[in-house]
Amino acid sequence: MLRYHYPMRPTSYLNARPEQWAATFLRTLKSWWLMLHLTAVALVMGFSPSTYHRANRSTTYRYIYTGTWQILPWFTLLCTLLSLVLIRIVIVTALSYGLSRYALEMVVRVLVLELIPLSAALFVALRAGLAFNAGAMQFAASGKEQNLQWRDIDRLRRDLVPQVIANAFSVLSLAVVSGVIVLLLAYVNVYGMSPWGLVDYTRTVGRVFDPAVTLGFALKTILFGLAVAVIPMAAILEASQQQVDISSTVQPGAIRLLFVLVLIEIGALAVKYF
Repeated sequence: MLRYHYPMRPTSYLNARPEQWAATFLRTLKSWWLMLHLTAVALVMGFSPSTYHRANRSTTYRYIYTGTWQILPWFTLLCTLLSLVLIRIVIVTALSYGLSRYALEMVVRVLVLELIPLSAALFVALRAGLAFNAGAMQFAASGKEQNLQWRDIDRLRRDLVPQVIANAFSVLSLAVVSGVIVLLLAYVNVYGMSPWGLVDYTRTVGRVFDPAVTLGFALKTILFGLAVAVIPMAAILEASQQQVDISSTVQPGAIRLLFVLVLIEIGALAVKYF
């Protein structure tokens, strides 16, 4: 059984003296290793059939309901309003420069492929991953009371895997539903209510969503959901190990989650366009 021991809370390089940089670097590596280990454990358990017994299925359904269905209307409405504004800006700008034939492809590539998945991940993170409700506080407190036995396989399977599945499903669902709505809005804004632009529209969208791009879009969205689920939980567990009162600090994992999301987005762009 692997055990992690942190004698003190990791210190920022800005606050550490030069002679403390080596120790700070080692603590940072241990913190990242904890996050990667937790991710690997969650993935292995997620693909294990023994995980999906009745109690875990009920917990997963509950997380999916609270993390997806409750926020889907609000996220869709907000995404629709913002997308309408951005679509009009792109179309008007393209028309002014004589590039109207590229307007639809630009909308699909920028909004559907890039901005919407990232927005869905951030929205789910704010709603479910980084919201310090009673459940998160109780989870951290239980880790202290049980002498930090969060590594117990049954406890991880009961507490972590349902959240990973639910958050990945939530990010993917929000991105897909909002993407479909944006595609419909783009058609209406470019071709109006006429059905005669359908052939050209499907040809353009199909050229953008080739098999490689579609697979990359799904993989990137799933990675977003995994990051949203695991990183805040790893930060809470690490804070509980260090006996840190997380109710009085900045939300654990917020900066790291943003960094990982941006890193995934940059990696997806590099693979796609370079």
